[in-house]
Amino acid sequence: MEFLRPHRTVPITPWTGKSKWDLSFKRVVILFFGLFIFGIGDSLVIQSDIGNGPWSVLAQGISRHLNITMGWSTLGISTVVLLAWIPLREKPGFGTISNILIIALAIEIGVTYIPLQNNYFFGILYTLLGIAMVGLASALYITCGLGPGPRDGLMTGLHFKTGIRVGRVRMAIEGTVFLLGWLLGGTVGLGTLLFAGLIGQSIAMALGVVSRFTSK
Repeated sequence: MEFLRPHRTVPITPWTGKSKWDLSFKRVVILFFGLFIFGIGDSLVIQSDIGNGPWSVLAQGISRHLNITMGWSTLGISTVVLLAWIPLREKPGFGTISNILIIALAIEIGVTYIPLQNNYFFGILYTLLGIAMVGLASALYITCGLGPGPRDGLMTGLHFKTGIRVGRVRMAIEGTVFLLGWLLGGTVGLGTLLFAGLIGQSIAMALGVVSRFTSK
């Protein structure tokens, strides 16, 4: 079906803002909903216990060494990444700040109340559902146009600063984060491979769905 085809661009929607601080009730609600669903989706991948996405591998490794929760670890990492924007001269938006706070809160809630899986098959289901939720959530908050998350801003900032292609910058960041998280004891496994291989397609398909239904 047409709306399931991957979308190559970010669609303009009825809730897309004109600037990073162009706030309206509807836009903020969609942004907050998307970010919260993102965090819950990430929590499902974490609680699958078969391997996390690169940033969650790092957050889990740090949480274990500092004896803090995943929510606080995620919040700390996002804050440090945002500080790295300063020399890159990137400017945060309302969505950037919301990204840091709401995703960390949702992950804290998710890992507290979603049971940790000890069945490998259900762990795979957790992971696939989590990837789908992160894809949909990303499409919702990206189309609000209120500013990228800290990680995406770091990627684009390094791209503009160095001239290196975005894909290579992203690969270098994700690879570094993954390696550091693995060395710190974060969970790595099939879930990590599934997340790396499917998250891009999940976001693209979700953008296609949003584009299809908002163009009617």
